[in-house]
Amino acid sequence: MVKILVAEDEFRIRKLIVDYLENEKYQVIQAEDGEDALEKFYLNSDIDLAILDIMMPKKTGFEVLKEIRSESDLPVLILTALGNSEDEIKGLELGADDYITKPFKYKVFIARIKAALRRVNEIDEDKYQIEELVIDKKMHIARLKDENLKLSPKEYELLIYLIENKNIALKRDNILNAVWGYDFYGDPRTIDTHIKLLRSKLGDLGEKIKTVRAVGYRFEVE
Repeated sequence: MVKILVAEDEFRIRKLIVDYLENEKYQVIQAEDGEDALEKFYLNSDIDLAILDIMMPKKTGFEVLKEIRSESDLPVLILTALGNSEDEIKGLELGADDYITKPFKYKVFIARIKAALRRVNEIDEDKYQIEELVIDKKMHIARLKDENLKLSPKEYELLIYLIENKNIALKRDNILNAVWGYDFYGDPRTIDTHIKLLRSKLGDLGEKIKTVRAVGYRFEVE
C-alpha cells in the first residue's frame, strides 16, 4: 500500500487532504508541524510521498524539504497559496517535485499525486515492491522480509510475469508462452506445480496469487 506523509498545521485542510487520499486507498501519516513531519519521516523509512505545507510552526515546509532532500530522493509536493509564484519557484529550487495550489479540487489534487507517484515508478522500473516482497531485476534478486527467496529460474520468471501483469486474469497458454516459450511441448500442468511452489515460498503473500476458474491465475494487488 502506498504510504503518504501529510504535513499541514491547519486541521481543516489536513483532514480534507487525508479524506481525499484515504478515498483513493492510500495510507496516510499525519504531521501537524514541521518538527513533527521530520520525526515521522525518520520513523517511517517506507514513505512513498510527502506533502508539505509551506507555512508551518516550528519548522517551515521549506526547512523540512531541505532536510528531507539531504537524506532522501523521496517525492515531495508542496502546498502553496493561490498566485504565490515565489513560493512555487523556491520550493522547486529546493528540490520539490511539484506543487499544489490552495484551494484545490479533488480531481486536480489526486491527479498531481498520481503523476508524482507514476514518475517515481518509471524511474524505478527495474524494482518492484509489494508489501514485504522486494524484487530487483538488475540484481536478479527477490527478497521477502529482508531474506533472499530461493527461487528456481522459472519460479523467478513466473513471479515477475505475474507482478508485471498484476490484477489481470492470465490464461495458462499466455503464461506458458511468456515464461516457458512458444516451443514448450511439456505438460501444461507444470504451471500449476510452479504456482503451488511459488505460493508456498511467498508465505502469506502467496494468497495473492488467485486461481481463476477455467482461465488461469491472477496476482491480486490493491
